Amino acid sequence: MRAHIQRPRDRLSTTVSGPDTPSGIPVQKKADDLPKSSEEALEFLESIDVRDFRHLLFEDNLVTISDTGKELGEFKVTISSTQHEGVSCYLIHANSHGAIDSVLCGTSITAYVSAKLETLEQQHHEYVQDVQRTVQTFSVDSMAGFISEGSNLLLQRLLVRKGIPENLQLLSFDSDSNLCSVTYRSLDARIQTILEKDLEVLGVERTINSSADLPTTWQSYYTKEGHLSSRVQIGSPVTMRLTALPPPVEEDEEEDKPTFGKKELNWEEDMQLYSKFLERKDELRGDHAAYMRRHPELKAILADFLQFLLLRKPGDVVAFAAEYFSSFSSTMPSTSPYAESAKSTHFPQNCSNAKIGYLTKATSEMI
Repeated sequence: MRAHIQRPRDRLSTTVSGPDTPSGIPVQKKADDLPKSSEEALEFLESIDVRDFRHLLFEDNLVTISDTGKELGEFKVTISSTQHEGVSCYLIHANSHGAIDSVLCGTSITAYVSAKLETLEQQHHEYVQDVQRTVQTFSVDSMAGFISEGSNLLLQRLLVRKGIPENLQLLSFDSDSNLCSVTYRSLDARIQTILEKDLEVLGVERTINSSADLPTTWQSYYTKEGHLSSRVQIGSPVTMRLTALPPPVEEDEEEDKPTFGKKELNWEEDMQLYSKFLERKDELRGDHAAYMRRHPELKAILADFLQFLLLRKPGDVVAFAAEYFSSFSSTMPSTSPYAESAKSTHFPQNCSNAKIGYLTKATSEMI
């Protein structure tokens, strides 16, 4: 059997090929007939942060063993970060193969899953001859909380690290690709011996409640780091077990962001800043000297200003200078600086000079 899941923008499409699927008959279900995810499960998915997956990207290798202890095949799961059509996501690849009663069998899953465990695309292939095909299309709203086989592998690693919330009911497909509810619950921790070393493992039970068949339950156990140590389907004589100790997951310690106190800066003592100051000072002096050479009339203007300043003796020299030189601005009406400065201002006249009143009156009469 082969199943292909792809998520366009407004719907999720599933193509199923297998020996029992009716050909050319579209499958349609009313929205009321479809199962729904629990509110607790949707809140859990919404709370997932991309940082939760930092230490879950690794490879697991297990051996498939019969109830008599005979090795039947292998089971491998690899999860890594990647890009899918320009979207950052996770690539999940699971592959199992072996032989039961001399009959070759196996399953291959390749899935692209977002940080919210949304399935962007999945290829699910089993070793069964393709005969017929059906296409099922679901709206995105009806698929809220859908967990594919690929995203389930990543979700279970995450549940081991974060814990399993109560009433965790999501959506998935059964073996016939019927949309149904899937529940997760925690199992009691136990001790598993691997290469004569006892490890404490945590259990996750997953049950698919098929609408067309009996529920199907898997029990999986993980190390505290999230490595899969064993996996079994209830009622099946086949068990998948870890036979070698996985390498430890190196968790980078998050260093606290350094805090730098405000340091007083004395630019005169800083060689670099003081050097820049001297360079800038020489540059400005050079520009000023060049400008003065190109405009010799400035000397006459400054001489007049200084003479007028000595006559008026204003209390605020800066404001007086601004008022005086504003008459030379190209944006101001063109008037005589003497006429402008002779009008009444807010600057008090210094009457200590007996000639000031006479000079002011004489200047006004000349203009």
